[in-house]
Amino acid sequence: MIWQSFPRILGLNMEMEMIHWARVQELKEEIGEEDFSDVAEVFLEEVEEALERLKTSGRGENLEADLHFLKSSSLNLGFVEMAAICAAGERAAAEGRGDSVDLEAIFVAFDESKAAFLEGQRMN
Repeated sequence: MIWQSFPRILGLNMEMEMIHWARVQELKEEIGEEDFSDVAEVFLEEVEEALERLKTSGRGENLEADLHFLKSSSLNLGFVEMAAICAAGERAAAEGRGDSVDLEAIFVAFDESKAAFLEGQRMN
């Protein structure tokens, strides 16, 4: 699958991880621990809202834009697996193949990424 090569495309020299922890640490250093917590909270809320729209509207006219938002937001917080899946879906939607986008894979990737992220935050 295309998303499996996403870290390489982004210039990340790593096996595919759900969360790119170096990006998380970089963001913490850029904005500070307290602001990071606020950013993470807003990210999770906004992504959950976008996913809820996808669940209710499915492959509607905003599919490409929603996937672009999810991809970009995910990259900002280091959710690389989810970003990769969204990037592949965004590309398919842009090419008129929105019906081939695996929305369930996106929902699962977010749930698993969120769980890994929250667990990682508890551990640090």
